[in-house]
Amino acid sequence: MPPTYDDLTRRISELEDALETELAEKRRKVRDRLDRGRVIFDRQVRARHRAAREGLTSFLSRTRPLVVLTAPFIYVLIVPLVLLDLFVSLYQAVCFPVYGLPKVPRRDHIVIDRQHLAYLNGLQKLNCIYCGYANGLIGWVREVASRTETYWCPIKHSRPVNGPHRRYHRFVEFGDERAFRDEVPALRQSLTDDGTGGA
Repeated sequence: MPPTYDDLTRRISELEDALETELAEKRRKVRDRLDRGRVIFDRQVRARHRAAREGLTSFLSRTRPLVVLTAPFIYVLIVPLVLLDLFVSLYQAVCFPVYGLPKVPRRDHIVIDRQHLAYLNGLQKLNCIYCGYANGLIGWVREVASRTETYWCPIKHSRPVNGPHRRYHRFVEFGDERAFRDEVPALRQSLTDDGTGGA
């Protein structure tokens, strides 16, 4: 008998847990300890990190001129990103309580910590702050949007979607009006049961 949706999602969850266990072991090997959520490296590792840092002048001298010319196009995106952050924060604060949905914590998605690595120069640290914010923000916005879609229109599209969010596979089939009528209340309830949307 072919595996059911629930069997497949359970197996995916088990694989994700196993992957996280493996990643945690790799993290343990390169750090000494955690102090209030911040990684503390031992003295030898810190010295090795400082010795590996490339100076800004050397770093920039190796950078192709065209790469330097693209920098303004990267950094100008901070404006729409901050606006997106502001408007999605406002949307979630106003609408999620009305819908009875748990809010998505930004801190679970936006992690800015790589600037503490001593082997990065100042420009690399700035870039890491930017990337941590931008990619974390997009992940947070996607989670807010996926909860919204699950609440309002949990219907699969008529054609396959590349990289759908984690709730999408539970959506009702395109064109199945009975499933839409019968299953949407349970999908909405799954969002409030544990805040994960049954993922």
